[in-house]
Amino acid sequence: MDLVENLEYNTERPKLIIPEYGRHFQKMVDHAVSIEDRDERNKVAQSIISVMGNMQPHLRDVPDFQHKLWDQMFIMSDFKLDVDSPFPITSKEVLQKRPDPLEYPQNHPKYRFYGNNIKRMIDVAVQWEKGDKRSGLEYAIANHMKKCYLNWNKDVVDDKAIFNHLYELSDGQIDLASDGENLTDSGQFLKNRISKSQRFNSGKKNQRNNNRGKKRY
Repeated sequence: MDLVENLEYNTERPKLIIPEYGRHFQKMVDHAVSIEDRDERNKVAQSIISVMGNMQPHLRDVPDFQHKLWDQMFIMSDFKLDVDSPFPITSKEVLQKRPDPLEYPQNHPKYRFYGNNIKRMIDVAVQWEKGDKRSGLEYAIANHMKKCYLNWNKDVVDDKAIFNHLYELSDGQIDLASDGENLTDSGQFLKNRISKSQRFNSGKKNQRNNNRGKKRY
């Protein structure tokens, strides 16, 4: 009965600041904080860092990782541990400061189904000197635009529509309609898509068949 009454439940214990290290590490840090002699406290802190580094031995000698370990030890002590750190001590205020919001690109392209990368590719193409290399890139961009258009439209796409969009997005610097050449046939794009879908479904079916008869434990 005494053993049952003396059981410790996690709900009754202090909350772990960094749960990944476990409660024993937290108790080691708490013990270091309670040591009055500074030299002894420094020795204990060094020992704690060494044990923390042993959890990831391939990183323990990397300076940046060492800095991270010291920061974590100060965090676990709630910044109450007064020891000589080989690295600048990150303040509690800095850690609690909210990071600056990320600046996401606020592009609103007219033809969203092409994506933003198409416009970047077009901007690169118009900077190249005219020739076979630029011509090949222009037709590669047009074919990719046609493929993207089919993902959105699901039907056969007229090459003239792609040429007009490319002419507009390039500010009139790329005009493939005047060349009289055609892009890859829409049916080929759709055929490739169906073929990939069939291979994917066939692979899943074979996997299910291979799993039949296997024991499940």
